Amino acid sequence: MTERPATPKMKIRDAAAAERPRVGGPRQIADLMPQIGAAAFRKFGFVQSSVVTRWPEIVGAHYAAISAPESIRFPVGKKAGGTLQLTVMSGHAPMIQHVLPDIIERVNRFFGYAAVTRIAMRQGEVRATPSERRPLPRNLKPVPVELGESLRDIGDPELRTVLESLAQGLANSSGLPKIS
Repeated sequence: MTERPATPKMKIRDAAAAERPRVGGPRQIADLMPQIGAAAFRKFGFVQSSVVTRWPEIVGAHYAAISAPESIRFPVGKKAGGTLQLTVMSGHAPMIQHVLPDIIERVNRFFGYAAVTRIAMRQGEVRATPSERRPLPRNLKPVPVELGESLRDIGDPELRTVLESLAQGLANSSGLPKIS
């Protein structure tokens, strides 16, 4: 077989594509990750991937250690009244069965509406997800003395810690913050 010569239309189209400026600029990976994972999570029944990633916050550390959400199936054409498929470690199903109304309430509180009305359990292996958050590194510059003196009079230790952090952030900044 012989190759056909490129037509003038294809040459013009290729030249136009090469000259066209690129739309948008470079983006951070963190901005793209929810979009990338959204299709996969939707395929497996999750409307929001945050149900999986924030499961320990939703049900508590104790129940999250022995259970994991697998999928949420909604009736056709609806986004409410779904069934949450839950994987539970072997031997813990009777305990989880007693707290199913609480889990349904917590999941619905997370969604903000009655997204889940039933939970279907199956026994299986639940992988522990270590969600250890490292403490933020302390800034090298100390809190200015004039700000530190006034903070010592505050009685509430939590408020004092937050205000010291704010003062330290102001001390480490160079000028006004830039809002983009």
